[in-house]
Amino acid sequence: MKIIAVIPARYASTRFPAKLMQDLGGKTVILRTYEAALATGLFDDVFVVTDSELIHNEIVINNGKAIMSVKEHESGSDRIAEAVENMEVDIVINVQGDEPFIDAEPLKKVIEVFKNDTNKTVDLASLMFEIHQKEDIENPNNVKVITDQNGFALYFSRSVIPYPREMNVGVRYMKHIGIYAFRKEALLDFYRLPMLSLEASEKLEQLRYLEYGKRIKMVETAHASIGIDTAEDLEKARIIVADKK
Repeated sequence: MKIIAVIPARYASTRFPAKLMQDLGGKTVILRTYEAALATGLFDDVFVVTDSELIHNEIVINNGKAIMSVKEHESGSDRIAEAVENMEVDIVINVQGDEPFIDAEPLKKVIEVFKNDTNKTVDLASLMFEIHQKEDIENPNNVKVITDQNGFALYFSRSVIPYPREMNVGVRYMKHIGIYAFRKEALLDFYRLPMLSLEASEKLEQLRYLEYGKRIKMVETAHASIGIDTAEDLEKARIIVADKK
């Protein structure tokens, strides 16, 4: 299998504009993310795909590989699909551009899903992390996922799922971590199919896959991702980088 990582990088983030070009210990956030993906050694190739010449040039001048999007896109999956449509690849890993502290172990787990899936029953693989605090469970920015007994996603929501009508029945609340591994065919199907009502309501692209019958295998990890969504997150990330020096 040929396995590549693609980092969708949109310049105009809603909550924190231009966050990917912010300085993080002497390098931009997007460059640190790109270099971290390379450093895992898990991929045959790594690309940044972006709508921004600033981001494109930042990667290229630092000897990286970047692709300019041709069209406007609603989601990271759309942006990635356009970029890989004519590439000879089997598995595409979506790495978030605002997560510069990539841990190789969770990525290995999603790649293993496909290496073990000899019958090709899995269209996508993704990660989830158990959360315990009431405020984390109720926070709509934390996307929750519920699965069947075989670990396939049943639904994703910004709401609390499952609803705790009965307490103390052994329910675990799982936060979705937005790293995806796609079969190329599933990714291109997504790109060609229109958005339906669940995706439009929740603003969660993974729901399009479920609405069209794709199977998403969820893998539990103990590694919580560290994303940069706000200026406060950036300051925390700067402390992490400084401590590593």
